[in-house]
Amino acid sequence: MWKVDPMSLHLFVVVCEQGSIAQAAQREAMSAAAISKRIADIEKDIGTPLLSRSQRGVVPTAAGEVLLRNARSLTSQINKLQCELSEYASGIQGHVRLLANVSAISEFVPEDLTAFFKKYERIRVDLEERVSPEIAQGVADGAADLGICRDFVPTEGLQVIPYRTDHFAVVVHDAHPLAGRTSLRFDETLHYDQIGLSPNASVNVLMTRIAAEQGVELRYRTHITTFDAACRFVQAGLAVAVLPIEVACRYTAAYGLKAIPLEDAWATRRFIICCRRSDSLSIPARRLLDHLIERMPASPAARPRSY
Repeated sequence: MWKVDPMSLHLFVVVCEQGSIAQAAQREAMSAAAISKRIADIEKDIGTPLLSRSQRGVVPTAAGEVLLRNARSLTSQINKLQCELSEYASGIQGHVRLLANVSAISEFVPEDLTAFFKKYERIRVDLEERVSPEIAQGVADGAADLGICRDFVPTEGLQVIPYRTDHFAVVVHDAHPLAGRTSLRFDETLHYDQIGLSPNASVNVLMTRIAAEQGVELRYRTHITTFDAACRFVQAGLAVAVLPIEVACRYTAAYGLKAIPLEDAWATRRFIICCRRSDSLSIPARRLLDHLIERMPASPAARPRSY
């Protein structure tokens, strides 16, 4: 049975990337003979050639391609493991990988993490922004310990915990014909140009589907990636935007805008926390999960007013 040697895997990857054992030896400050022997030992153990050799250099065989793909993944994981373990020597007591969508990051994650760090200052949280479908998939694939996303994404095989809610509003310039309203139905906005978030953003997908059900194609003037930029385009009079009112209210006074809550049932959106299994989480990840659950509001938020 072949015993995996991380150094031999690393050298095999370097040889394939360089296309030459001699060049790999130069890069790694080793003799070419030593590298050749390590690769020959692997070939002997698994019983098949891994490199096709010629005067122009070396290329991986079919078996070598399989090893190369997996060796890259394994060496990456080993490097990550070494990095994480080294953190303990510097005082870090573990870290958590967290995925969240832009709404969660803009609305409440900063305050929740700040409160968490006050209790656990030696736990590091690696936060990455993704759209909701990618968050659930990332957690399922093991790319993250926890995810915060919208509740409508597929979460088969994941444990799901209800988290928070927010409410969508139509953001308009204060001189817009709709600016005098205190609430709106979404269908009343369909004949106005829209500013969209990322095309894959959950709200855009939902709005496009609802408009299509009414036989209308939404007119997106542009797509942007930040709430601030969306509000700036609305301020410039380009279009209207549908954004979480919890975010939009921060810009209304400064930009001369009006945020008008949507009356539609779908406009109240729920966030969930997802993980593979809470009982299999690391201690730091479990502490963060418990903290986020503790931060949940005791009762549902009231219908928001216009701003």
